[in-house]
Amino acid sequence: MPHHGEVANAEAQPLVFPEPIPLSLYIHFPWCVRKCPYCDFNSHAVKEEGIPEQAYIAALLSDLEEELPRVWGRRVSSIFLGGGTPSLFSPDGLDQLLSGVRARIPLLAEAEVTLEANPGTVEQGKFSEFRAIGLNRLSLGIQSFDDSMLQRLGRIHTGAESHRAIEIAQQAGFDNLNLDLMFGLPGQTLAEAVHDIDQLIVHKPAHISYYQLTLEPNTLFYTAPPKLPEDEFCWEMQQMGQARLASAGYEQYEVSAYAQSGRQCQHNRNYWTFGDYLGIGAGAHGKVTDRGQQSIVRRHKQRHPQQYLSMDPRVQGETVLMPEDLPFEFMLNAMRLSQGFPKSLFSERTGRALESIETMIQTLVDDGLMVVSEQDYCPTDLGRRFLNSVIERFLPDATD
Repeated sequence: MPHHGEVANAEAQPLVFPEPIPLSLYIHFPWCVRKCPYCDFNSHAVKEEGIPEQAYIAALLSDLEEELPRVWGRRVSSIFLGGGTPSLFSPDGLDQLLSGVRARIPLLAEAEVTLEANPGTVEQGKFSEFRAIGLNRLSLGIQSFDDSMLQRLGRIHTGAESHRAIEIAQQAGFDNLNLDLMFGLPGQTLAEAVHDIDQLIVHKPAHISYYQLTLEPNTLFYTAPPKLPEDEFCWEMQQMGQARLASAGYEQYEVSAYAQSGRQCQHNRNYWTFGDYLGIGAGAHGKVTDRGQQSIVRRHKQRHPQQYLSMDPRVQGETVLMPEDLPFEFMLNAMRLSQGFPKSLFSERTGRALESIETMIQTLVDDGLMVVSEQDYCPTDLGRRFLNSVIERFLPDATD
């Protein structure tokens, strides 16, 4: 197995950022119709009194205003409305929110604006209205087309509703459509997993997120685990799915992300290239680089919706990243990219000299875990398979 190495110690030198850092905006919506047993996101089942839509939109815009001094003069390149289930909000409410965002911070003309939605029939009628208010990318949580699998996952939709939702979304003008699909589900066979991916590909979405079900702490599945397929079967499912996707023209550009040519998710790609992002909403996280102050700061908001709505300020915690932590923080994201990343990106996004990691990179090359070209760093197939072990080498306390 890959072993630890040592990252060069951070000198007491200022961080230098030669290029402006791209900026995205993440907006969190913490409500769902029902909490899924595998979900560890900050989401809460809607209660009888419903969602306090207007109060939450007002809180989001107030939250954004509090963030603005950190990013004066910068433009937003992408917006992601995630959850929870943000499509539970009305089109008028989301229009009000997006108008409020545009009035407070400039967006690039070609900004990608993504909405997460579930395929349940309750939301399908809204898709045309969502497209009309400026949402130009839709992400549907399909997870499986098999009704028995969906029931085991606690989903509220059926396979037939998923097919219909995809068709309605495409008819509504969402040509930039992402579909989420999971494998390694409780009791799932290899044939069932392949059938799922084949049904997904038929719809020819621009982007596919294909990932293995994992049991995360603080979930019902973690407390009462279902019987999942053995690791070797999951590996077969992954390989079979990847082969199917490749033959259908989808390029794997990240661990669990596959896209048609030119249709990579710009918002998520900004995360993976260690770009900046504001996070507003209950439990939202953000990361902002201050080139003038030579610092990178992570911040997260009050997690529970009621606390978020009632407390001021809404910031629950803030961390200034130490120079010695930056190689690990950067690699935790960038090493997920299948084609690797430009050498220059490390210095541009961390403010640290490339020399600080060159010794570590060489040990990874020697171990067959990374390849280095004149311009790029890229993990090998072996490096991708043992990605966590590779990334751990960049921890500041890693030793031989």
